[in-house]
Amino acid sequence: MNVQAWTFVMVGLSFALYIGVAIWARAGSTGEFYVAGGKVSPLTNGLATAADWMSAASFISMAGIISFMGRDGSVYLMGWTGGYVLLALLLAPYLRKFGKYTVPDFVGDRYYSQIARVVAVVCAIFVSFTYVAGQMRGVGIVFSRFLDVGINEGVLIGMAIVFFYAVLGGMKGITYTQVAQYCVLIFAFMVPAIYISIMITGQPVPQLGFGSTLADGSGVYLLERLDGLSQQLGFAAYTAGGKSTQDLFFITAALMVGTAGLPHVLVRFYTVPKVSGARSSAGWALLFIALLYTTAPAVAAFARTNLLSVIPEIAYTDVPEWFSKWESTGLIKFDDKNGDGHIQYTGPASDVENELTIDRDIMVLANPEIAQLPAWVVGLVAAGGLAAALSTAAGLLLVISSAVAHDLLKSTFRPNITDKGELLVARIAAGLAVCVAGYFGINPPGFVAQVVAFAFGLAAASFFPVILLGIFWKRANDRGAIAGMISGIGFTAGYIVYFKFMNPELNSAAHWLFGISPEGIGTFGMMINFAVAISVSLLTPPPPAAVQELVEEIRLPDHIGPAHELSA
Repeated sequence: MNVQAWTFVMVGLSFALYIGVAIWARAGSTGEFYVAGGKVSPLTNGLATAADWMSAASFISMAGIISFMGRDGSVYLMGWTGGYVLLALLLAPYLRKFGKYTVPDFVGDRYYSQIARVVAVVCAIFVSFTYVAGQMRGVGIVFSRFLDVGINEGVLIGMAIVFFYAVLGGMKGITYTQVAQYCVLIFAFMVPAIYISIMITGQPVPQLGFGSTLADGSGVYLLERLDGLSQQLGFAAYTAGGKSTQDLFFITAALMVGTAGLPHVLVRFYTVPKVSGARSSAGWALLFIALLYTTAPAVAAFARTNLLSVIPEIAYTDVPEWFSKWESTGLIKFDDKNGDGHIQYTGPASDVENELTIDRDIMVLANPEIAQLPAWVVGLVAAGGLAAALSTAAGLLLVISSAVAHDLLKSTFRPNITDKGELLVARIAAGLAVCVAGYFGINPPGFVAQVVAFAFGLAAASFFPVILLGIFWKRANDRGAIAGMISGIGFTAGYIVYFKFMNPELNSAAHWLFGISPEGIGTFGMMINFAVAISVSLLTPPPPAAVQELVEEIRLPDHIGPAHELSA
């Protein structure tokens, strides 16, 4: 069978599995819809959390961005994995102990304010829609290449699938579907990595192949070869860095604290039955995540080496089939500027003008074809990319639906709504959210990893400070939390919009504030949030005694049971 046939088989089987699991685990109550009834085991939750967190950015775009950025791309590895350590140590057990469904629930109760709750809802929806745009974009890319449909049509197909199992199953259905999706995506990521590692270095372990010599007997190390290829074509050495130290720090920190503040990740720790389970499920998730994240640098190096070995100076009439297929999607563009019929792929330091534009989001998906792996491996990678994108999209859509139905309607405007009515509203909200997510997938504000980096920055600037202060500082009050969230997310969003959309010609280190890029400005927004929240809290009356006692209770790790029991 050819690549397209194998892709249909792999994607069809995986979709049938997801839909079957969603039907089997469909939610019957709000407790099951929001937090799977709080009965998920730590191991299962760890698998589901790993799938929820390893989005299209992790599977499709992260290795792609590292393959283009080289050493500077390490900020994504350090930030996202470091964030999980932060999450396990500082937030997960305490939030689970609080026992509420959502992050706005925590903010509203901890800061004894409906206004704080509404501000948190707005932040959650804003962050989630920014994040989900990257996921739907990833879905469109996979469908457009491997199923011969346009990116827009691919996004619509992905919308239909997510709508089915997210709206039907809620968190219960999503949890068990994400376990299946993790198995699919990790298998799809590791199989081609092992294949190519053996081909290039003779090492079956990609992590070791990354630092090994080439299998051609030359004694040259893989990274040494890649540095040479890059410099010959006018690119910077792959292992050289271009970003400033402060920008690397700010991006890494934004991704790290953004991980700890993402609402769709935090809500996963309400699905386990005990506080201790929240910590252990975070540990399991880190183990499952590390399997992909320690492999990604090797995949990036393999993909870049293969690309630079095949493309430069090739005649356009001799391009391989994979090149033509990706070109038809618009994600590879060739402009024969000198009219010689050959492709010149060069960097800024070359004397020859570059004629080739390659979307970095295709690198992981195209890598098996560039390396001429079997067609079934190519189809498997397509199924894995879809699993990564759809698993995270579903979690984000659930956050949006719960924010609308539970935090706005149930907790704010209609507290007497029935359980059945709230569940109906949650499903309607999820359906509407799918439509909005589809729009952003068709009209994305950037490539996948970049869009996701913006979402992490927004989460860092809005949620992380109020959650951390809410757990560890009794003096933090409602006015401080509200002012902090508004100032943090307002500054960060404004900075991103100014440089990325209003004045893209100014988007350079020479014009950035303190040399901080839009991808890293969330760290500065977080600092503003902390400063404003602490200052306003100190200048206004302290929280009520009952709230301060609640904070003390949350911070007792050995206390049995949550501070508030979960309601059905």
